[in-house]
Amino acid sequence: MTTSHSAADASGEKAPPEVVREAEELRLELNRHGRLYYVEARPEITDLEYDELFRRLVDLELRFPDLASLDSPTQRVGAEPQDKFETVPHVAPMLSLDSTQELDVVHRFHDRVSKALGAGNEPSYLLEPKLDGASIELVYEDGLFTRAVTRGNGQEGERVTENIRTISSVPLRLRTDVRPAPRMLAIRGEVIMSISNFQDLNAGLIEKGAEPYASPRNSAAGAIRQLDPSVAASRKLDVFVYDVLALEGHSVITDSAGVDALRDWGLKVPERVEFARSVQDIASYHQHFVTARDRMDYEIDGVVIKLDDLAARAAMGSTSHHPRWALAFKFPPRQEITRIDKIDIQVGRTGVLTPVAFLRPVVVGGVRVARASLHNRDELKRKDLREGDNVLIQRAGDVIPQVVKVLERVEGRSPAFSMPAECPVCGTSVYEEGPRTICPNRFGCRAQLKGRITHFAARAALDIEGLGEETAHVLVETGLVSGLAQLFDITAEQLVQLDGFAEKSATGLVSAIQAKKTPELRRFLVALGIPEVGVNVARQLAAHFGDFSLIRSARREDLEAIPGVGPLMSKAITNFFDEDRNTVTLDALLERGVKARVTDPADTALADLGAVVFTGTIPVPRVVAESAWRNIGGSVTGSVSKKTTFVVAGENAGSKLGKAEKLGVQVLNFEEFVERLRGLGGDIKV
Repeated sequence: MTTSHSAADASGEKAPPEVVREAEELRLELNRHGRLYYVEARPEITDLEYDELFRRLVDLELRFPDLASLDSPTQRVGAEPQDKFETVPHVAPMLSLDSTQELDVVHRFHDRVSKALGAGNEPSYLLEPKLDGASIELVYEDGLFTRAVTRGNGQEGERVTENIRTISSVPLRLRTDVRPAPRMLAIRGEVIMSISNFQDLNAGLIEKGAEPYASPRNSAAGAIRQLDPSVAASRKLDVFVYDVLALEGHSVITDSAGVDALRDWGLKVPERVEFARSVQDIASYHQHFVTARDRMDYEIDGVVIKLDDLAARAAMGSTSHHPRWALAFKFPPRQEITRIDKIDIQVGRTGVLTPVAFLRPVVVGGVRVARASLHNRDELKRKDLREGDNVLIQRAGDVIPQVVKVLERVEGRSPAFSMPAECPVCGTSVYEEGPRTICPNRFGCRAQLKGRITHFAARAALDIEGLGEETAHVLVETGLVSGLAQLFDITAEQLVQLDGFAEKSATGLVSAIQAKKTPELRRFLVALGIPEVGVNVARQLAAHFGDFSLIRSARREDLEAIPGVGPLMSKAITNFFDEDRNTVTLDALLERGVKARVTDPADTALADLGAVVFTGTIPVPRVVAESAWRNIGGSVTGSVSKKTTFVVAGENAGSKLGKAEKLGVQVLNFEEFVERLRGLGGDIKV
């Protein structure tokens, strides 16, 4: 339904009382049938009968515009596309959950909760499946749906109300026949896409020659951040709610009572929410879903254990990252066997040549996997992976495909794969740096240029809205941009000739690019992608030199006078500015009027982010993760102490994890680490 109800479509005539009553009855009836169909899965009428009621209401609202209301089912897909999303604070923080795959950790969690409650107070837990989707905050005022906000950094997110309004399982007005609506209700939920709808979506994308989505979660998260609500509507999304963040005008004393209230108000809650009083109960519930999840039509990646008593929760409190009264008991990675059909090379933004395994497609946990990164030549050699091998693969964290090992090495295998001597994209001779193989043609290699344009426009760099990965690909592949500086030559007339651009979006992109001709110096340095120069180092350089020309001409000893800049970093920076190809690009940017400006030196200061310890196996080489943290001003140590800021725990984490828990040091999984890193302006390729 895409009808827009504007005054121009209607006569302007005021609706008589009998029409007002009919419209109200139709809205109530349609909302009731929508809840029965989308939330309770027990429809009472056919689709044809529903459509007839819907069309009657549309006709009335078009004839009498004064009938329009925010809770009308006709308003689900009636909004115009937005220019951008507004960032707004959450009603209450949306914290992450501490998580584990080990039953021993669940035992320790139970012991901590029991100790906190005191002798004679046995914990009662509420258990629910851990939905693998995109977290969302929904706000109702006097029963009316008024706002939806993405999780963002946990404290604030993007207002995506019009997109969430398109989702039929989200009531536009709370049901009040069982209990009255509260004055204000803020709830946390998960936006998901069913596996069957996800497969249909990807089949359509593949048929069009487009890149399919990696998982239902990625598709759902991408849909709710589309500027055009009709795109979100086309994805057939669903929302389950599971946590009351704030409540006014009504009270509940347990989480289970809150779930009952949400259900009474017509909201969709997860299936099979149960109680538990022992670790044995929890383990049994967890095992049920380990077996059942492959039969479910949506993704879950574990179960959630929550203390039921809300007063006891408040007493236990939370860390800055997660509540102490809850734990996610996650599933082990799902594994399958397949064959490596081909090993090829992918060239990334920084010029690193990454070997990629193209696999005989296999479904791993509901997701079609057809390729996996092999990281670098050392990793390839260590695992001895070759074309034609039968291999075990898994989705790390149920998301990232990994080749675990060769199942059997037989005679007559293909020859070992060798890294090429030249870049397969631009033909430039490559060089080796540690385990990496690198193309030095930073701004002239098409593959690198796409990535560098995306990086140039990223939030931590120049923050150019509308210039993302897909747009960068189009600009380079069509030949409109063959160098970074040419971004500032683009005209709206050129863009409208390309697929995907209308006059408004073309004009908006050109304006957004031109508005960044005088970026802050620190942002400009980040945008250039200078090796070893992340957010923290860029701020230090900007504060110390105050002018781009001085940084560009600085000698190694000048750079090493800055605290934290050592010989390797100074060499990488001076080599960047001495490289002839880079000189051509920089001169071209300056010729187009790009001039970096220095802001208040106080802005260059970066708070001490503290020391991090990594333990266990993570989806990227540990040196990459450590470097990403150091790039934003953090430090990395090898042992856990009370001074450790947090521990990043991967699979098969060792004694460092136990020590962190004993000392009360915060523990993050890899996905949470990446989220923290990006929230601080850093990034990492995963």
